[in-house]
Amino acid sequence: MMSRLSLTTIVAASILSTTGASAQTWEVTKLVPGSAFHGVHGLGIDKSGRLFAGSVAGAALYEVDRANGTARIAVPSPEGMADDIAFAPDGTMAWTGFLTGDLYARKGDGPVKKLASGLPGINSLAYRKDGRLYATQVFLGDALYEIDTEGVKPPRKIMEKMGGLNGFEFGPDDKLYGPLWFKGQVAKVDVDKGELSVVADGFKIPAAVNFDSRGNLFVVDTALGQLVKVDTKSGAKKVVAQLKPSLDNLAIDDKDRIFVSNMADNGIQEVDPETGAAKQVISGKLALPSGIAVVSDGAKDTIYVADLFAYRTVDGATGEVTEVSRMHADGTTLEYPMSATANADTVLLSSWFTGTVQVVDRKTGKTREMLHEFKAPHDAVMLGDGSILVNELGSKSLIRATGEHGKDRTAIIGALEGPVGMASASKDSVYVTEAYAGVVSKIETNGTRTVIAKDLKMPEGIAVAPDGKIVVAEVGARRLVSIDPQSGAVTEIAGNLPIGLPAAPGGLPSNIPTGVGVGQTGTIYFSSDVENAIYKVTKK
Repeated sequence: MMSRLSLTTIVAASILSTTGASAQTWEVTKLVPGSAFHGVHGLGIDKSGRLFAGSVAGAALYEVDRANGTARIAVPSPEGMADDIAFAPDGTMAWTGFLTGDLYARKGDGPVKKLASGLPGINSLAYRKDGRLYATQVFLGDALYEIDTEGVKPPRKIMEKMGGLNGFEFGPDDKLYGPLWFKGQVAKVDVDKGELSVVADGFKIPAAVNFDSRGNLFVVDTALGQLVKVDTKSGAKKVVAQLKPSLDNLAIDDKDRIFVSNMADNGIQEVDPETGAAKQVISGKLALPSGIAVVSDGAKDTIYVADLFAYRTVDGATGEVTEVSRMHADGTTLEYPMSATANADTVLLSSWFTGTVQVVDRKTGKTREMLHEFKAPHDAVMLGDGSILVNELGSKSLIRATGEHGKDRTAIIGALEGPVGMASASKDSVYVTEAYAGVVSKIETNGTRTVIAKDLKMPEGIAVAPDGKIVVAEVGARRLVSIDPQSGAVTEIAGNLPIGLPAAPGGLPSNIPTGVGVGQTGTIYFSSDVENAIYKVTKK
C-alpha cells in the first residue's frame, strides 16, 4: 500500500480523450496531500522502543518512525486490521480485528497466528505479567474474555454488560484498569474473581488508559480531547494536556513518554506528562475521505468532504482544509460520514456503518436532522420538496423519506445491485451508480428506471457537469469517465488513479466510496481513499 501512497503530486497521466471530433486533454493534480494511515487507533510499543499503530478501515498494522514522522505497513490486510495492540512479556505482539471478530498474534518476524474468532467488535486487549491474555468486545458486544495464547481453547467469558470496557491495561497490583466508554468511568477489574469496581468518575467519553513506570495511571477522554492523570486510590483527576477531541488510544515508553492517537487528525502526538507539551509525530490533513460534494459560489468552488472521522470543507483553488466537526467531540453530532451531497442550502452526509443520513446547514455547519435506521445508506439527495432519496444498499432499494424527521419511508424501486453514488438529474429524477452490476441508471421518483451506461467496473461516485454530462469514478478500472446521458457513450477522462482501497475484511465490497464532484466551470474533484487525498482535474 505504501508504494501507492508515494505517487507523485502530478499524476503522470494527462489523458487524451475524444468527444465527437475534438480532442481534449485533462490535467490531474493533487489538491490536498495524503497521509499514512486510514484512521489510526490502537498503539503499542515493543521492548526495543518501536511504536506500532493499528487501523480498522485500512485493515493494516503499521510501524511508525518517530524520528522521521513516517509509517510503513508491518502486517498487511487482511490479518493486519488492528483496533488495539499489546505485547506479551516474551515480545509476542497481539492485536484485534474489530470488524472480523478475530484476534491475532505474531512473535518477532514469525507467522501470524489466529488466537480467537467469532467475537464481533473485539476491541481492547492486554497481557498480564504472567503472559495470560485478555480482550473485550465493545460497540458490537460488551464482554471480557481470557484468550488462549495457543489459540486452541475457545475464549473464556469472564463478565459482560460492563459499559464498554475499552483500551485497558494491567496495573502494578495485577488488576485490570480500563475506561467504561458508555458510563464515563474508569474501572478496576479483578479478572480472577470477575469483580468490577469504579476507580474514577466524571469523564465525558474515556477511551483508553495506561500506566507509566512509576505506576501512575493516565486516561484519554476522546470527547474532551484531554489526557488525564488519575489517582487510583482516591479517584482524583488532573488534566495533564489539552489536545483535540477524537482521541483513541495511548502508549507509554520506557522513558515515560506518552504517545496518543487521534482518529480525526489521522495522527499521533508525543506528550510530555510533566509540562503537557505535545509534539506531532505524524498526522494528515484528512482522515479517510470518501464521498464529496461541490458547490460553486460564483467562481469559488467549495468541496464538502465526508471524512469518516470528521466533516470538512476544502477550498477548490487553494486546497485549504477547514474542519466543521469531528467524531466524538463534545457537543458535536457526527456519525462516521462516508458520503456527501449538497445544494445551495444543505449538505447531506450518509454512513452505511451507522445507518444514518445527516442533514447539515451548508453555511453554518449546524445539524438540522439526523435520520436513523436506514439499511446501509450509501448516498442521499434532497429533492425540491424537502423529501430525501436514499440509496439503501442493505435493501437494494431507493428509499424516499418524507414527513416529520423523515419518518415516513417508501421504496421507490428495489432490486438495485449495489446502489452507491447518486446525483440529481432533474427535480423528479436522479442518477444512480449500481456498483455491483456495473451500470449507471436514471431513476424517476415514480420508480421508472432507465439504464444510461453499462459494463462499467464498480462505478461509485457520480456528479453532473455543467454541460449535462455525467462524471463517474469507475473504481474497478481506477479511472474517471464522462457519460453522455443521451447516447450512453463513455469517454475516459483520466486513468491510473489512486482509488479503490481494498475493502476491509468484515466490511462491504464498496468499502469507502470514491467521491466525485464538479464545479460550475467544469473542474472535477475526486477523493483518493488509497492516499487519503483530494485531487483536482482541469482542462488543459
